[in-house]
Amino acid sequence: MIRFVRNSFRLITMARTLARHDALFPLALVPGGRILAGVARITAPFSRNPSLAPGRRLARALEELGPAFIKLGQTLATRADLIGDDVAADLSSLQDRLPPFSGAIAKKIITEQLGGPFELLYAEFDETPVAAASIAQVHFATTPDGRDVAIKVLRPDIEKRFARDLDLFYWAAELVELTQPRLRRLKPVETIKTLEDSVRLEMDFRFEASAASEFRDNFAGDPTYYVPQIDWERTARHVLTMERVHGVRIDNVEALDAMGINRTELLARAAAAFFQQVFRDGFFHADMHPGNLFVDENGLVSVVDFGIMGRVDRQTRLYLAEMLLGFLTRDYRRVAEVHFEAGYVPRDQSVENFQQACRSIGEPILGKPLADISVGRLLGQLFQVTETFGMETQPQLLLLQKTMIVAEGLSRILSPNENMWELSRPLIEDWMRDNLGPEARIADVTRQAGTMLRRLPHVLEAAERVSGVMTDQGLKLHPETVAAMRGRSANRRGGVSKNAMLLWVAIAALGVALFLK
Repeated sequence: MIRFVRNSFRLITMARTLARHDALFPLALVPGGRILAGVARITAPFSRNPSLAPGRRLARALEELGPAFIKLGQTLATRADLIGDDVAADLSSLQDRLPPFSGAIAKKIITEQLGGPFELLYAEFDETPVAAASIAQVHFATTPDGRDVAIKVLRPDIEKRFARDLDLFYWAAELVELTQPRLRRLKPVETIKTLEDSVRLEMDFRFEASAASEFRDNFAGDPTYYVPQIDWERTARHVLTMERVHGVRIDNVEALDAMGINRTELLARAAAAFFQQVFRDGFFHADMHPGNLFVDENGLVSVVDFGIMGRVDRQTRLYLAEMLLGFLTRDYRRVAEVHFEAGYVPRDQSVENFQQACRSIGEPILGKPLADISVGRLLGQLFQVTETFGMETQPQLLLLQKTMIVAEGLSRILSPNENMWELSRPLIEDWMRDNLGPEARIADVTRQAGTMLRRLPHVLEAAERVSGVMTDQGLKLHPETVAAMRGRSANRRGGVSKNAMLLWVAIAALGVALFLK
């Protein structure tokens, strides 16, 4: 009851802020949202600005509501299936900026976290931050041995503020799932869980440092793409120190032209790096806005800020590659088949009907001039039509789709007449030949067989244990096992019970034992 009262009042406060920006439309997803919107309009007069799109008005409201709402907006930018393509596009440009906190507080946090006299940690420290976002801000400094570094410092009390706001988000998402059955497939609670997991990792800078280190290893020796080195000695949970990179923002085309940088070649290198992240490594930078990419006078691209990273396992990469290849070659039958093979679309749906839906998505986009083709938009529209076919949300693909849209937007700034996917086409073709050709399929079978052989001793051991309880009269079961099979002690919260899972393992092992007899 306390939680209900607390979050109800907070929801009203949030609605009033949305009303001031004429951005109440998200409340349509919340039970009683229309009534809440009506109350908010009366108690918080708003000024209609027809020149601003709904998504931009919502973005401004979220910026006013604070850090957790900014992160929520960035998460919703990946959910075009939930809020619509236009609003998702507007939220993708949500500005993650907040007023900075004082340099003196930053120095105090650094000293507490690193546990040493400040003057022994840094010889020079610029108290004026160069960037201030919802979770942290960045200062430039110099180490006693003369290295230029950038220091990321967590905002004070930000963890408590996020915990309070996340409780509100969970409460609202649970109400949606409870009262709106048609929206359950969109997994609103899981969306908030994704946000919580992402924020938790972002707030522990040791995880970000680890991601940066792994990313640096992936691009070691690459002459066109640079990842700065982590200073582990000066990194802790709330403080991250890394090598300072130099250059201009990648979207500063005037500066790039003045430096004599060929922007088409620059785009080709950036597109190749993005392709390698996704398909070669399965580990990609998921916050690739222009403020995180810098270019020096030699055309070297440096990337910073590794708080939001994405992973795509190898099997998903193979499915994704076949899906995109099918779209680009207009083989919509293959696109549909890949969705069924991956388990994205339930088997009781019609392959032919889904093929028709894929064609309705692909033809309008692929019929455009090459420079205007957006693979990110194509994936976004694909996710929007999935409700008809019972396809569940794929969080790993949503994050990738959002990153694709950001990357494509940047490519149009650098070279409006080029398409980043066409520029990286040789890499795409080589990767597909290496991973989808006959030799690759043989290698996959060999790898799977090796995995099965490694597991075989454990399977045989389990089968032997099961066969040991076989008698002439059949299978002898302990009374507690019988009770478990009946589900008397099963805990159903969150899905399949532990006892039910053990039962299925026992049945599987028994089947193996009988087969081997």
